[in-house]
Amino acid sequence: MTRAVLALGSNLGDRRATLQGAVDTLLTGEPSPVAVSPVYETAPVGGPEQGPYLNAVLVVDTGEGPRELLRRAQAAERAFARQRKVRWGPRTLDVDVIAFGGERSDDPELILPHPRAHLRAFVLRPWLDADPGAVLPGRGPVADLLAAVEAADTAGEQELRRRDDLALRLPEGA
Repeated sequence: MTRAVLALGSNLGDRRATLQGAVDTLLTGEPSPVAVSPVYETAPVGGPEQGPYLNAVLVVDTGEGPRELLRRAQAAERAFARQRKVRWGPRTLDVDVIAFGGERSDDPELILPHPRAHLRAFVLRPWLDADPGAVLPGRGPVADLLAAVEAADTAGEQELRRRDDLALRLPEGA
């Protein structure tokens, strides 16, 4: 089994229901859940003018390979009507494979670890909540990376608001 980290985001429709549906869909059969983070509300990073996102991180153990996990993530996006019309545009669901064990890959289909994860508080903060000892391969402890992002964010562009009222749950029996 390999420990993998998936980042979830939604800023269209019923965002919380979409994130919960993504967790349920991603955990059907394989992989096995380890933890799901609290939900955070965040401003969009890059792209066109759009509404705020809800973000969370799902940590799993899987016997699948990284490409199979990517295909599972893409299938979950399709199940929630994700359309890829505008880069970094609004979306019903975004699922990114952030890390897959210690694997490193420059394959354009799936770069591992995710090439911008170390720069994004909306990935790092929930990941740290879900796994306080997390390490981003090739970059270091997630706690240190988050501290660096927060220190550099003097304009508050990566401000996060924890939404305990929108908690996600792991499926029963998972």
